[in-house]
Amino acid sequence: MLKEECFYLGKIVSKFSFKGEVLIKLDTDEPEVYLEMESVFVDYNENLIPFFIERSSLHKSDLLRAKFEDVDTEEDADDLMKCDLYLPLTLLPELEDHQFYFHEIIGFTVEDINYGTVGTIVSINDTTAQSLFEIEKDGNQILIPMNDEFIEKLDKENKTIYLKTPEGLIDLYL
Repeated sequence: MLKEECFYLGKIVSKFSFKGEVLIKLDTDEPEVYLEMESVFVDYNENLIPFFIERSSLHKSDLLRAKFEDVDTEEDADDLMKCDLYLPLTLLPELEDHQFYFHEIIGFTVEDINYGTVGTIVSINDTTAQSLFEIEKDGNQILIPMNDEFIEKLDKENKTIYLKTPEGLIDLYL
């Protein structure tokens, strides 16, 4: 399995017990959706390795407590600390037409109601307090907050997002 065929699910953040259980910080608003997983891919030494899940439960509502097969000691669990977890893209839940996953909109054209064509989305920066569209136009980077109030329309068929940004925001970058 290649990373390009997968989506980022989360990261193993700590050990939970001396029997190899780990706590996983899931990158989702709905962690309960992932309670019934049979397996995940662990990014271990730059390879995606399948790990089968014996049991899992929610821990303090936003962490997944998991016991992997053949991970039976603290030392085994230590070896997996800070590893990223992935699942195949085919397992992503279907979204409604006006919703999108971040990876889906890379390459989409951004049109602003007032400004016109802004550029092309090259990535999403979700490391800040508010996620940002990273848009490229003529070698310039434009950052626009992913604010529901700014998003007027999503046209998946034509790979275009229509925004209505505050006056002057786009001009700051050009």
